[in-house]
Amino acid sequence: MTATGIVIAVIDDDDAVCDSARFLLETYDYDVHTYQSGADFLRDDPVIGCLIVDYHMPGLNGLEVVAELRKRGRQIPAIIMITAATDPSVERSAAELGIRQVLKKPLANQVLLNTLRDQLR
Repeated sequence: MTATGIVIAVIDDDDAVCDSARFLLETYDYDVHTYQSGADFLRDDPVIGCLIVDYHMPGLNGLEVVAELRKRGRQIPAIIMITAATDPSVERSAAELGIRQVLKKPLANQVLLNTLRDQLR
């Protein structure tokens, strides 16, 4: 357990995104678990305080991962979706699933940190 006591899961099929998010968030004393796919995350089923999930991934997309968590009755205090998609229906679907924040790629570190802090208040 880290000083913040908050465990964050990052799901993205891009190794570089997972690695950079882990490095950034661990610098701010978060405990970070990374997953290359939604299926890996769902199989591991960790107890987390925040989920950062990419929308567009092979297999399950980010919305499908969150929908499966809801189906399982899992409550995660903060969920942030990141996407390169500009389709407004993605944001509508995210809101329907209780995802309060959708961030556009490319993502600046400070934007992610500020959003994370806002979500974890």
